[in-house]
Amino acid sequence: MFSFSGLSVALAIVLVPGPVESLKEGECEVCVTFLGKFYDSLKDSNTNFNSADIEMQLLESCKDTKGKDNRFCYYIGATSDAATKMINEVSKPLSYHVPVEKICEKLKKKDSQICELRYDKQLDLTTVDLKKLKVKDLKKILEDWGESCKGCAEKSDFIRKIIELMPKHAPAAAKARTDL
Repeated sequence: MFSFSGLSVALAIVLVPGPVESLKEGECEVCVTFLGKFYDSLKDSNTNFNSADIEMQLLESCKDTKGKDNRFCYYIGATSDAATKMINEVSKPLSYHVPVEKICEKLKKKDSQICELRYDKQLDLTTVDLKKLKVKDLKKILEDWGESCKGCAEKSDFIRKIIELMPKHAPAAAKARTDL
């Protein structure tokens, strides 16, 4: 025969949530950074904090993303070619001002790929020796700037193009460099 005290203990064990998996330092870097900037832009633009408006703003923000930010948008379903739609897992909590770290924790449980995204290490263009970089890295610099090097065949061509564009895309680095 079951007693109420035994039943209540069993219910308490079932209903008590397990340990909360909080994010470790640096985990979900792209998610936390992107959503943090997005949330700040919402506050700055005095947007109504309702889920539908936030969702529209998020879709708009994801249109122009590149690199890891675009991959994050794809994973949550905020790009036109996305296979899944988890955008409401972002817009609804943001409408209640849930911290972005908590949103990313929840997204991690739904799709672990989201928290595996990391930004590429940025080169310090003021001190890096361009001649010692691989062509792949030189191409990456140009790609990050939204530029290309048509007709470049040699490593020196890529270096010349980067140095030429540096005042436009990295003016502080251009001023600090002596080889320009």
